[in-house]
Amino acid sequence: MGGDHGPQPVVEAAATALELYPQIEHIFLVGIEKELNARLATLSHDRSRLSIVHASEVVTMEDKAVESVRRKRDSSLSRAVDMVKDGQADAVLSPGNTGAFMAAALIKLRTLPGVERPGLATVMPSLHGKFLLLDVGANADARPQHLCDYGVMGEIYARQILGVANPRIGLFSIGTEEMKGNELTLEAHQLLKDSPMNFFGNIEGHDLFADKVDVIVTDGFTGNAVLKSCEATSRLVHAWMKEELSLNPLRKMGTWLAAGAFRDLKKKANPDEYGGAILLGANGICIKAHGKANANAICSALRVAADAITRQVNKLIIEEIRLTHEKKHPAQPAPTIAA
Repeated sequence: MGGDHGPQPVVEAAATALELYPQIEHIFLVGIEKELNARLATLSHDRSRLSIVHASEVVTMEDKAVESVRRKRDSSLSRAVDMVKDGQADAVLSPGNTGAFMAAALIKLRTLPGVERPGLATVMPSLHGKFLLLDVGANADARPQHLCDYGVMGEIYARQILGVANPRIGLFSIGTEEMKGNELTLEAHQLLKDSPMNFFGNIEGHDLFADKVDVIVTDGFTGNAVLKSCEATSRLVHAWMKEELSLNPLRKMGTWLAAGAFRDLKKKANPDEYGGAILLGANGICIKAHGKANANAICSALRVAADAITRQVNKLIIEEIRLTHEKKHPAQPAPTIAA
């Protein structure tokens, strides 16, 4: 209920996803029942695989994160997270208030065993493919071990969801040299280097989209700034192209001739194609769609949620985190004492 466009794109996406993805057994639409029924009445859908769960309150974009979870206990956002907590659903998806969504997930679901801080991960396009960037906003004040754990979780996601056989892990920094960076990146670099992961090394801003790695880890403050800067740059370039290509008839004709290329370019840069951001490390599959997400974007996010469930991403994270921590702190043999 809390997305910028209200429940309409969510309802449309649910109906479409049930047609496209038979692996989704059931979708629960959580919100104000009267509004949801009115929108469903205009669509054709498989009602046997779709239910409405009434929630009387809505978390708005202006609500404070933790306060909204405590005050609005019957909000669509809180009720949806509760369904995962209670085992009624395997995943939760929301286009609503990001802070409130993450607060609800952490307060109600907690983290997976061995994970101290979860990371919000999003897929981004690169020169010839795509890569996973995390954290993009869940944990602004990360510690070196958190970034190492992001590498473990990102590696699993890239392997299971993106289909990369041996994902390359990169650490976002101000230079490619090992000795460059702040205290956080210098310590994280050593942890990643000593881990069993396929660690490539540092990735600086120049190489962000250069296909050098499949996963880039950073703290949530930096990652969020990078993500929003990239979105703003994309909008700027699009506006520039639109303006320049319409200046005279010759350019307009060239635009018409290159229409197919422009369509393909727009599709590559379109975040709707990649689904929502997943909160890796939360004790439940939690997908955050953009507040302005349309039905196509939310449908893609539902696909990502289903893939994360069927490919047991969280189960694999628990096991890999445990193994990584054991290699860092091997069990010491019990002392023997002769008396």
